[in-house]
Amino acid sequence: MNKLNITAIAAAIALAFSAGALAAQGMSKDEYKAAQNSIAAEYKSAIAGCGSLSANAKDVCMAEAKGNEKVAKAELEARNKPSDKARYAVSIAKAEADYAVAKEKCDDRAGNDKKVCVKEAKAAETRAKADAKAQMKTSDASKPAKEKSTASASKKESPGEYVDDAVITAKVKAAVLEEPSLKSAEINVETSKGTVQLSGFVRSRADINKAVEIAKGVKGVKSVKNDMILKGTQ
Repeated sequence: MNKLNITAIAAAIALAFSAGALAAQGMSKDEYKAAQNSIAAEYKSAIAGCGSLSANAKDVCMAEAKGNEKVAKAELEARNKPSDKARYAVSIAKAEADYAVAKEKCDDRAGNDKKVCVKEAKAAETRAKADAKAQMKTSDASKPAKEKSTASASKKESPGEYVDDAVITAKVKAAVLEEPSLKSAEINVETSKGTVQLSGFVRSRADINKAVEIAKGVKGVKSVKNDMILKGTQ
């Protein structure tokens, strides 16, 4: 089975941010809210797409939808307020996502085979979290004293890039969801420096072409990378 980016739903901590805090980071309240709404809309669409499935396939699909929502929220926070801690939180969310879906997939097995499957999934999660923690410590330790003392100033210069990417992601997601032929598709959107990456599962090659076309038409998009997969071919 394909590896999916899955996690469990987390509390919407992002809602605790005040308008003043958001503005201070360079992201307006409207932009932040639009991104949140896009995440919620994508989650709703993904859950609806799971309705046609049954048994464990449906459980895996639900886990994917819930996980994608949590990871998206963590990434939004990291873009809104970049820091080693925020990036660490994203890594942890992804590690938990992988574990959640792997554990669901283990339900397709039985007896000792299932126990081994769950044990391996848990071990992988533990390693991923340990790696994320080590990376955060290494990153902090490698910063020169002068860089640490000017960290605040540096962070004030970088949010613009993150904010732009977050806004582009929100706009692309909204545009995809507004396209009738793609409403039931499971398309994930990520943006880095204006490059949009589309992943997930779609029904046909026409859906892939349509999604890419829509993404390219969004203002601010420099290029589109297609990692979408046709259902039934994985």
